Amino acid sequence: MSTAQGDAIDDAVFETDLPLPGRRRGKVRDVYALPSAAGEAPRILVVASDRVSAFDVVMPTPIPGKGRLLTQVSVGWFRFLRTLGLVPDHMLATEVDGIPGLDAAQRRTLAGRSMTCRAARVVQVECVARGYLAGSGWQEYRESGTACGIALPAGLRQCERLPEPIFTPATKAAEGHDENISFERMCDAVGGGLARRLRDLTLAIYRAAAERAAGRGLILADTKFEFGFALDAGGEPTGELMLVDEVLTPDSSRYWPRAGYEPGRDQPSFDKQYLRNWLLAEVAAGRWRKEPPGPELPAEVVAQTRSRYEDAARLLA
Repeated sequence: MSTAQGDAIDDAVFETDLPLPGRRRGKVRDVYALPSAAGEAPRILVVASDRVSAFDVVMPTPIPGKGRLLTQVSVGWFRFLRTLGLVPDHMLATEVDGIPGLDAAQRRTLAGRSMTCRAARVVQVECVARGYLAGSGWQEYRESGTACGIALPAGLRQCERLPEPIFTPATKAAEGHDENISFERMCDAVGGGLARRLRDLTLAIYRAAAERAAGRGLILADTKFEFGFALDAGGEPTGELMLVDEVLTPDSSRYWPRAGYEPGRDQPSFDKQYLRNWLLAEVAAGRWRKEPPGPELPAEVVAQTRSRYEDAARLLA
C-alpha cells in the first residue's frame, strides 16, 4: 500500500489477510470461503477494500473509506430491490460478529465493508443496461449509429436519454477489458432461455433503480449487474438465480446530478471520472501508458475522488 498520502490513509484498507480459506483477490474486492456445517450451502465473505482501479489497472494509492461507502450503497440497494420481488440476491448478513476465527482488530477492519453471502456459480456475462448515450456507447454511435451493435435513431446527442433503455451484454474478463457482445452471442454462450431471462431482469431492475435515483436528484445513466446460481451443500449449482456481486454502486454505475443536466455534452459524475481524467492527462504527458503499475495518486486526486463517492452514498442513503 502506498504511504505517499501520510497519516490521511493510515486506516485505509488496501490488502486483507484474514485467517480464512480460499482467498481470491479481485481488482477491488477480496473474497474468502467461510466454514459451513455439514448439509449447509457454502458461504463466502466479500470484503470491499479501498483499492481503486481505472483502465483495468489497480492504482498503488487507495481511496480511504471507499470500501465502506460502496458497501453502504450496495446494501441499501439490495434491501430496496428485495421489496420488488424480482429476483433473490446473495446477501446474508453485514454483521461481523458471527465470522469465526477473527480477532478484534480484524473485525474492526471488516466492519461496514464486508458482506456474508451465499456462494454462487456466476454467469460469465456482464448484464449492462443503458438508458442514456454515454461512454463507449456514445463513441460507437458517432461512428456507426449503433450502441453495442443496437441501431439507434439518428440525431441523438451525447448523454441524451434513449427512447427506451437497452440491454448490452459484455463478456467477463479475468484480466483486461470486458468485451461488448451481441445478444445473439450471449444466447450462444449461456442459452437463449437464460439470456432472455437475464435481459428482462436487467432492464426491470434498471428501470426501478432509475426511478428511485431520480427521486434523490440523480440520473442513473447506465449500470451493470452480475447474476449467478446458488450452490447446494455439495457445491453444485441449483436452479435458483440470484443477483450477486456489488449492485448499483458508483463503481458499477454511471450517476449524474439531475440539476443542470443537459444533453450534448459530458456530465459531471459521482464516480471515478475525476481520477480517469487525471490519468488521461498523465498519459497525454507521456508519464503513464495505461499499463501496470499505475502512478501514485496525489492527495488532491484522492480527496476529489473520495468526495464523489461520499456524495453518491449520501444522496442514495
